[in-house]
Amino acid sequence: MRYAQLVIGPAGSGKSTYCSAVVQHAADANKVIEVVNLDPAAEYFDYEPLADVRDLIHLDDAMEDDDLKFGPNGGLVFCVEYLVENADWLKERLGDDDDDYILFDCPGQIELYTHMTTVKRLVELLQNWNFNVCAVFLVDVQFMVDGAKFLSGTMAALSVMVNLELPHVNVLTKMDLLSKSSRKQIDNYLDPDPHYLMGEMESGSRWNEKYRKLTESLGRLIDDYSLVRFYPLNLKDPDSLGDLMLTVANIIQYGEDADVKTKDFEEADDEAEPKDDFNLWNC
Repeated sequence: MRYAQLVIGPAGSGKSTYCSAVVQHAADANKVIEVVNLDPAAEYFDYEPLADVRDLIHLDDAMEDDDLKFGPNGGLVFCVEYLVENADWLKERLGDDDDDYILFDCPGQIELYTHMTTVKRLVELLQNWNFNVCAVFLVDVQFMVDGAKFLSGTMAALSVMVNLELPHVNVLTKMDLLSKSSRKQIDNYLDPDPHYLMGEMESGSRWNEKYRKLTESLGRLIDDYSLVRFYPLNLKDPDSLGDLMLTVANIIQYGEDADVKTKDFEEADDEAEPKDDFNLWNC
């Protein structure tokens, strides 16, 4: 069995930073986690990729082609579709070693995950290559600090969950950048309460009044079925990342197939004097 995180989320949510932090966290524990860059528009990332989609196709290739003439969004979609159609390129670079643990650093175009099928086809390929895959959906917490924005982000996460049909972890990144007051406020959002969200949005505006019933229905949907939950992530706190990695490991069953390590002990000398019970437990 092989293991993978599909690291997705809107542009600016910190996907590449997250991947770099996970690689370092694993190295500190004497483990190896590789990263594959699947963003054809990436300009910089602080890790050495196992494979880089830009070696196959770059966003500029799609935008500068005289026949294609794509814009940035269309070009990204084309590049990901091109990758899926040329999956042998990726399969060759991934190899076939068991117990691989790979992060796939994906593009920041949200449409690829909310309703398009291209990434889902990529996931199916990975599963056919014996990968246990977990989707890690990152959202910048600074854009989730009021009721309306949080509800919007929650619905985006729910759309991704439904579309990809994968074990799924939603993460609020950049917690270390919040002020103390915002941190206290965000605690009310980690396990969304529709009544609290509605209270946040009762400002008397015409928009809130017009769509109040819709907002209430969405809030009840989230609450009744416990569909979305967010994990706060502070990369400056090793325990925060460690807890998240443990959650993902449980989801993808990472390490469950590892052999139990044993140690050979020397037989006790029959002529040796016996130790009392206290010393036996403390030797």
